[in-house]
Amino acid sequence: MPDSADVLILGAGIAGSALAYHLARRSAGSVIVAEPRTPAAGATSRAAGVVTEQLWDRWDVEVTRESHREYLELCSTTHPEAYRQNGFLRLTRNPEALEVLEAALVRLRSWGVGAELLSADRLGDLVPDGSFGDVVGALYGRGDACVTPSTLAELYVAEARKRGVRFEFGVPVEPRAHRDGRWRVDVGGAELNACTLVIAAGAWSKSLLQRVGHPLPLTPYRTQAAVLRPETARSSFPTVHDVDSDVYVRPEDQGRILAGDGTEDVEADPERFAGVGDQGFLAHLASAFETRFPGWSRSELVSAWAGVCTSTHDRHPLIGAVPDAPDLHVLTGFNGFGVMRGGGAASRLARVLSGEAEGEALLGPAWVGRVTGPVAPFPPRPGFTLEGGDHPRF
Repeated sequence: MPDSADVLILGAGIAGSALAYHLARRSAGSVIVAEPRTPAAGATSRAAGVVTEQLWDRWDVEVTRESHREYLELCSTTHPEAYRQNGFLRLTRNPEALEVLEAALVRLRSWGVGAELLSADRLGDLVPDGSFGDVVGALYGRGDACVTPSTLAELYVAEARKRGVRFEFGVPVEPRAHRDGRWRVDVGGAELNACTLVIAAGAWSKSLLQRVGHPLPLTPYRTQAAVLRPETARSSFPTVHDVDSDVYVRPEDQGRILAGDGTEDVEADPERFAGVGDQGFLAHLASAFETRFPGWSRSELVSAWAGVCTSTHDRHPLIGAVPDAPDLHVLTGFNGFGVMRGGGAASRLARVLSGEAEGEALLGPAWVGRVTGPVAPFPPRPGFTLEGGDHPRF
């Protein structure tokens, strides 16, 4: 392994791998990616892979749209099965939540999002296995999609390697110090010097930043999902998010379905957490299915698992140059939406690192320079909320 690089990226999830790809496309010098595990071994391999533009601000929408286009292009030639344009449906039986959906629709349309509000009588055609008699309204995005995150990460790795990026997998990584204008990082027992260090390590980003003396407001949290096999296979239906139970369901391959229930509101240790779905989670899914998806209530459980995502104090990601830290950048804190934002966010950071654009202008509300002092400890916020920023509701 070479003993120096222009850019060293710690983490090979979808964000780190995409950043390596975009830097290589721009010929931004030598790039090495170090990952103690296998590609996409963290949250990326356990993510739901939902890609929707039903988000909270224009920046999020634009970045997710960039990711969406890139994922379609990456998958179209060699792995078309890893991309599915199936739409995204968010529904509620709560009149107050419907008001938030209606307000969201106005904002989304002002940002060019092709969403529409549906009445309950139209939902049965979209999801035949559902029961929607008590639903007061639903927000539907026909062009939204779902993807296989681990496949996308592998595609980014393959394309980056073609362009000269070196990946080191399964090696211990320990950042040491910044000295003489370069970062010293122990990678697999050998010291590697890098002009620029980028921490894109998902839930491990918090501890890595603490070890280099530049902590940022991050709270790792556990989230769960399961794959089920219904009695009647469904190859295609919109991803559905039931606002009231916070359960989402999306189509999976081989006629199966993938379901999850959002965010645990306590901090998790990515090195020590229960990686399997617990009984409370499975009971919550069963209850939600009895009420909302009775056609799937007797589905066979194929597998259930948990992963660790990372929340920020204001629900916006942390991207760009860390204040008062020479040549240290981050690409983290996606609040459970790393797949949605990963490709677009990586592309924007690559433009900043290669000198094509200014960070604050391109990274918007995710620009890490907004963090100017200590932030008090905070609990994780729910994932699929109807409002973002400091106002997570429903």
